[in-house]
Amino acid sequence: MGNENGNNQDKRLAKRLRTLRGERGWSLDELAERTDVSRATLSRMEKGEVSPTTAVLGRLCAAYGMTMSRLMAMVEENYSPLVRRNNQVIWSDKKTGYERRSVSPPSESLNCEILECRLNPGTEITYSGFSKNNWPKDGLEHHLLLREGGLEITIDAQSYLLQPGDCLRYKLQGANCFRADKDRGALYTLVVL
Repeated sequence: MGNENGNNQDKRLAKRLRTLRGERGWSLDELAERTDVSRATLSRMEKGEVSPTTAVLGRLCAAYGMTMSRLMAMVEENYSPLVRRNNQVIWSDKKTGYERRSVSPPSESLNCEILECRLNPGTEITYSGFSKNNWPKDGLEHHLLLREGGLEITIDAQSYLLQPGDCLRYKLQGANCFRADKDRGALYTLVVL
C-alpha cells in the first residue's frame, strides 16, 4: 500500500474515532476513563496526529463494543466481492512490529473475515486489562494457521506453541497474548467468525 493510501486510511480512522465518541456523547475525559488511555493521546489520535497502537485500538474497541476488524471495516471506503491483493488494507503498529492485512474484510452480509498477520521477531502483544464482560464480542471464533516462523499464544492462562502448519482453534473469552519467535518472527492467517 502506498504512503498516500496509508495517510488517507489514518485520516479516515481519526474521523471514525471522533464520530464513535460523538455518537455516544462522551467527552475525551470520559473516554480516557473508560479505556485507561490518556486524554492527550486520545485527542491526538482523533486529530490524526498519531496512529493508535494495537493495544490502544483494542481498548477503544472494547469501550465501543465492537471488534477491531469491525472498526477497520468502518474505515474502508467501499466493499467489493473481489478483494485484489493490491487493494487489501494493511494496518501496522510500528511500535510493536505488528502488521495486519485485511485479506477478506468484514461485511454486514458475510459472517467471516480473513486476516494475514505478521509479527517481527521477538514481538509480544498482550490484550489484557479487559474483563470477560467487556470484550468487544465474547466467544468470537478464531482459526489461526501459522504459516512461517514460530508463535506462542496464551489464551486464558493456557499456552500453545505453534510451528508452521499448526492450526489453533479457539473462542476468544478473555485475556490473550501473542509471542513471536525471537529469531523467526511469525506469519499467520487468521479466520474470524
